[in-house]
Amino acid sequence: MIVESPAKAKTIEGYLGSDFAVLASYGHVRDLPKSKLGVDVENDFEPTYIVATKSKKNVTAIKNSAKTADLVYLATDLDREGEAIAWHVMQAAGLGQSKNVRRITFSEISKTAILEAIKNPRDIDMNLVDAQQARRVLDRLVGYNLSPLLWRKIYKGLSAGRVQSVAVRLVVEREREIENFKAQEYWTVTALLEKQKKEFEARLIEAEGKKIEKLAIQNEKQAGEILKKLENGKYVVTAVEDKEERRNPLPPFTTSTMQQEAANNLGFSAKQTMRLAQGLYESGLITYMRTDSVNFSQNATGAIREYVKKTCGESYLPSEARRYQTKSKHAQEAHEAVRPVDIAKLAGNLGGAESQQIKLYDLVWRRTICSQMKEAILAITDVKIENKGFIFTSRGQMVKFDGFLKFYPQKITQTQLPKLSKGDEANLVDLKREQHFTEPPARYSEATLIRALEENGIGRPSTYAPTMSTIQDRGYVIKEKGRLRPEKVGVVVNDLLVENFPDVVDFSFTAHVEDDLDEIAEGKQRWQKVINDFYVPFEKLLKERSEKIEKTTMDETLEETCPDCGKSLIIKHSRRGKFIGCSSFPDCRYTRSFIEPAVQAKIDAAEEIIKEKKCPNCKKSLKVINGKFGPFIGCTGYPECKYMEKINNGSRESHSNQNRESSRE
Repeated sequence: MIVESPAKAKTIEGYLGSDFAVLASYGHVRDLPKSKLGVDVENDFEPTYIVATKSKKNVTAIKNSAKTADLVYLATDLDREGEAIAWHVMQAAGLGQSKNVRRITFSEISKTAILEAIKNPRDIDMNLVDAQQARRVLDRLVGYNLSPLLWRKIYKGLSAGRVQSVAVRLVVEREREIENFKAQEYWTVTALLEKQKKEFEARLIEAEGKKIEKLAIQNEKQAGEILKKLENGKYVVTAVEDKEERRNPLPPFTTSTMQQEAANNLGFSAKQTMRLAQGLYESGLITYMRTDSVNFSQNATGAIREYVKKTCGESYLPSEARRYQTKSKHAQEAHEAVRPVDIAKLAGNLGGAESQQIKLYDLVWRRTICSQMKEAILAITDVKIENKGFIFTSRGQMVKFDGFLKFYPQKITQTQLPKLSKGDEANLVDLKREQHFTEPPARYSEATLIRALEENGIGRPSTYAPTMSTIQDRGYVIKEKGRLRPEKVGVVVNDLLVENFPDVVDFSFTAHVEDDLDEIAEGKQRWQKVINDFYVPFEKLLKERSEKIEKTTMDETLEETCPDCGKSLIIKHSRRGKFIGCSSFPDCRYTRSFIEPAVQAKIDAAEEIIKEKKCPNCKKSLKVINGKFGPFIGCTGYPECKYMEKINNGSRESHSNQNRESSRE
């Protein structure tokens, strides 16, 4: 049996016993070459695949083992990527002529699921393989042609990609919304009232027959006039409405919603979430983590409902199993949502799992349980109170039945009003006017950017995390306090692409490509036709625009002269990032590292702190080191003394660092 990873192979081998050898391909074994296009655009876009150097040993092992095997099961992941990996393994290892090579898939790594898959083998689905080939070839044609253009017009090391460029465009356009935003002033009027020795707040919603919209009270003067009119009046209850509000449970996790919740609740990046989920999947703890389905198998649903009934009682169990409707038009409903393989296994019983894996597993477990529970019921009391034609409203809200909230808490402000009836008079404690300003839209976080891509039909579950990493690794976007801000180079690249290659960064076009890939996967289109329909006009446009696009300089002149020749210094860009160089290059070759102002401020503050300070361990002097993950304070006695301190906004947090070597690297 061939799988992708050694961890997965080890887990499966434990289920199958000595009759099976389980080998790992270590992911893709073949790909397009890095040194050239690798796509014959004159011959129906025929791709040229090569076996990567690092994969040759694995391919040889698979080939040799297959020679003595009665059957070879290609058990790579159940999505298009996994189908393509299986096909590439078969081609690279020369297994294509054998009738004893079969394809199997399973959504969970459990003995039951694997044995069931072995009973139902099939041939490789070439429609799925072709869909993956089409994506790979299309992305290569875009990247291989546009990236050199960016190198010539901006600087070397830049890249363009079909999904990554759209992601950068979203971030850039959001930043411009923020920059162009003009705050509007508005005021609110609130009465603090008392009844039965219990205080409660009521908000003004209507003034003398006119509804108070959000921006209706525009300045302090208008608010003051309202307060004057309310002097010496009585606050009389005119309406009391008691009702119930039902909060439905959330659907199970898809890849994107898992990434979003892990970011919001645990602070994990998309890349981090997928790494942890991969480990949980390969250990047989959760089902396949790249999915856009929101439903479970019938057996899994039954097990979850039985667990709810056993642990919470019948009152928490809906009369019928819940099924959910996906919001993604590209969803592959044959897959399952992400769930624990064994719902009875709690996060506290994972044994040797790392702490972050345990946190993610617990999040998946709770989301799975809550998805099959009864809704929460809130008891709502809405009250209207009048004074001289001015109407205020107040709402009381209490959880009447927790339902799914028992396992998946949400922020619900519980407010209990005093017992009020129509005609009751409340006492005024205070009348307040408060100034507010409208706020610009928030910058994207990784979670909200993934949601925006998904809502626009752009990308697939397997592409979200790599896209988030790529746009940051390329320096197009930087993460500040958990939010994504475009760097200058990201703005320049985006504007060049939007102006000259609008299709590449067009939301609807990029989403339409996903439709085409789905049709290829369903056998409704030839992948070569889809590529041809894109490439012919793209190639023509590329030739037209290449000569017309002017070179853009990213250099920034500093108010500082070169210590070697006295000419001005500039901030320059390269594939390795920013650096400071002399403006008279190549005559003068002075360079030094560039440190972002915010990081330099941390370093300066830390250097002030450590003056006259000594290492608490060895009494040697301390120094500030700008490492891979930012500046930190270290001992000058390193490597004999491994003492270090984190720098947090100029303050220090000391601890013994056991991995100092990697920090310094």
